[in-house]
Amino acid sequence: MLKIAVFGAGTWGIALARLLAANGRDVTVWSAIPAELKALSTTRRHPNLPGMELPSSMHYTADIAEACTGKDILLFAVPSPFVRATAKKAAPHIPDGQLIVEVAKGIEEKTLMTMSEIIEDELARQKRTARVVALSGPTHAEEVARDMPTLIVAASEDEAAAKQVQKAFSTPTFRVYTNTDRRGTELGGAVKNVIALAVGIALGLGYGDNAKAALITRGNAELARLGAAMGCKPETFSGLSGMGDLIVTCTSMHSRNLHAGMLLGRGQSAEQARAEVGQVVEGMNALPAASKLAKKYKVDMPIVQSVEAILNGRLPAAGALAALMGRDLKRE
Repeated sequence: MLKIAVFGAGTWGIALARLLAANGRDVTVWSAIPAELKALSTTRRHPNLPGMELPSSMHYTADIAEACTGKDILLFAVPSPFVRATAKKAAPHIPDGQLIVEVAKGIEEKTLMTMSEIIEDELARQKRTARVVALSGPTHAEEVARDMPTLIVAASEDEAAAKQVQKAFSTPTFRVYTNTDRRGTELGGAVKNVIALAVGIALGLGYGDNAKAALITRGNAELARLGAAMGCKPETFSGLSGMGDLIVTCTSMHSRNLHAGMLLGRGQSAEQARAEVGQVVEGMNALPAASKLAKKYKVDMPIVQSVEAILNGRLPAAGALAALMGRDLKRE
C-alpha cells in the first residue's frame, strides 16, 4: 500500500487526501494548526467542502518529522505563500531522492521561482535532492471531493517520476496525464489566477459574455507569450494546465479569484475583497511576480498590467478596462 503524506489541510489538500484514501492509499495529513487536525479527525468533514465525508482510515499529525518519515510520496498542498516555510521546516526530515508532488499554484515574488523550484531550493540548502512533480489542471476541490470527473497533469522532466504520480493518483473519476514541461505547467497555474481576477472585474462592472471570452482568449495569449520567452513548450498553454485551467477559473462560481475580481469590479478594495472571500486569493499573491516576469522577459501583458493598476489604486476598474479597449489596433 502506497504511503502518502499531505502537507496542508485546506480544501485542495483535503480533497486530494480523501481521494487517495478512498482509493486504497495510506494517507497522513499534516497541518501546523492542531485544532484544524482535531476538527478533521473528529468530524471527518471539512467546513468548506460540504457533502464530503473523510475515510476513517486517514491519519493526522502536527509532527512534521513523523509526516516525512517512511512515505512513498509527500504532497505539498499548503497555499503558495507558505510553501517555502513548510519546505524549510520539512527539509531536514526528507530523505534524499524523495518523490514530492506540488499542487500549490503561484510564483514567489522575491525570487520568481515556481513552487516546485522553491521546494528544490530548500532541499538543496540541506544538501538533499528530490524528484518534484507539479500536479496542476482545471480542478476545483469542491468537485474532486464529490468524485466528479476531473482531468489533471503530472509534469516533470523526470518522466519516470511523472508516471509514478500518474499511477498513484489516477482513479475512475480522476484521470492524470503526464508532460515534461513542469515550468510551463506551473506558470499556467499561477498566471491564470490573475486573468480570472480580470474576468471577475469585468463581470463586476456589468460586462457580459463577450468581454469574458475576450479576456480568457487574450489572457491565454499573454500567458503563452510569457511561457515562450521563458523557454516553455507552446503546447502546454493549449492543454489542461493552460487553457483548461484558465477556462475553469474564469467561469466557475467555485473560483475564489473570479469572486474576488467581481468584488473589485463593484468597487471594493483588495483588502475588502480578500475578507469577503474568506480564503486565499492566489491571483492577488501571484500578481506582483507575474508583473515582474513580464518586465524581466520584456513580454507585453496588458491584462496583467491592468489588474495590477487596479489593485494598486492607480486606475479605477472601469478606466483600466476602457484603456485595454483603446489600445492601438493590431493583428491577433
